[in-house]
Amino acid sequence: MKRREFLVGAALLAGTMAGSRAADIPAPSPAGLDRITDYFNNEVGSGRLPGAVILVQQHGKPVYLRNFGVRDTRTGLAMTPDTIFAIHSMTKPITCLGAMMLIDEGRLALTDPVSKYVPLFAETKVGVEIEKAGSTSTIELEPPVRPVNIEDLLRHTSGISYDYIGAPWVMDVYLAANLFDGPFNNRQFADRIAKLPLTRQPGTLWRYGHSTDVLGAIIEIISGQTLYQFLKQRVLDPLGMTSTKFVLTAPEERARMARPLPNDPVLLAGERDRLAHPEWESGGGGLLSTITDYQRFSQMLLNGGEFEGKRYLSPAAFKAMTTDHIGPGSGVGRDYFYFPGDGFGYGYGVGVRTDPGHAKPPPAGSIGELKWDSGSGTYFGVDPELDMVYLMMQQTQNERSRITPAFKELVYGCFPEALRRP
Repeated sequence: MKRREFLVGAALLAGTMAGSRAADIPAPSPAGLDRITDYFNNEVGSGRLPGAVILVQQHGKPVYLRNFGVRDTRTGLAMTPDTIFAIHSMTKPITCLGAMMLIDEGRLALTDPVSKYVPLFAETKVGVEIEKAGSTSTIELEPPVRPVNIEDLLRHTSGISYDYIGAPWVMDVYLAANLFDGPFNNRQFADRIAKLPLTRQPGTLWRYGHSTDVLGAIIEIISGQTLYQFLKQRVLDPLGMTSTKFVLTAPEERARMARPLPNDPVLLAGERDRLAHPEWESGGGGLLSTITDYQRFSQMLLNGGEFEGKRYLSPAAFKAMTTDHIGPGSGVGRDYFYFPGDGFGYGYGVGVRTDPGHAKPPPAGSIGELKWDSGSGTYFGVDPELDMVYLMMQQTQNERSRITPAFKELVYGCFPEALRRP
């Protein structure tokens, strides 16, 4: 068979198989989608939420896209699909994709010590709390059993924390460091982090923190570009994510920005901090995006690292990114601050569903689903079993812990009972 005939035949066969698979997967029920509408209408109508944009996409096409409420209660402007949201930690999967692209090209390695790029990490010690008589304790520093490496940054096993996570001594140390004083860029921020003690030995505990911010600095060092320049060239522009950026410069862009309710102090403070540091392109939480932009990123993940004919990661690199690396046999522990949650492991920048979990009944979803969310209430899920991506864009810290699990249950409630639980 001639090569051209073979390729055409293979493409037709692949298309037939994809069509057959799609035919075997049920579509979300209209009644289930109506329940999503009723839920968010009630959230907005009761005043608990200013607004939201919800998308459910199956087989690469939206089956549900609805706007609720307003993007800003001060202006009364309605939510629209092009409303821009601070996506906070949903920045992390995008930054990690950028790092995986460098790994794919041989310009970065999982085993590289972070000190290869940020030399101050060669001097970083591990903090250990030593209990004294009575109720007092001291912090002693000991050398790491091995250097913090790139894999630690990707999977949050570096021992780097946030100032609101961990034992009181951890929070005290991070707050006392004044990490956000004055202007600073990613490299300077990485140096500041390197001067703080690690909260655990590298590779021993999943601990959320500034690991992805340090990873962003390393991307800059290797590429010779700012993080935004690199992501724009390699990820955002090719994917068509034209509204995703760290800083909004045009008045019409700023008018599209969603804002939390006036009684949401955590998010309002976060927005003030973001505006005070336009020079800091935080790889861990600095991006702004729209639901239509992020669905393209999500669909690329659902497609195994490919979108509209362009491949972003090799199959091997994509598998590495979306495989659990902190499960049994990894040596990585979990504690109260383990955010992936019941039934989830963690890959390189995304949560990965590995089992039903301990809850009875188990949370809705499928084995192998990918997900992440953010402190601002945004959420995305990628479900290969149902060939589906689903996203929620909102701006609420006050209500996110209640709305996020309800949203996921509502999405899976659109399908037959046998497909709702792993």
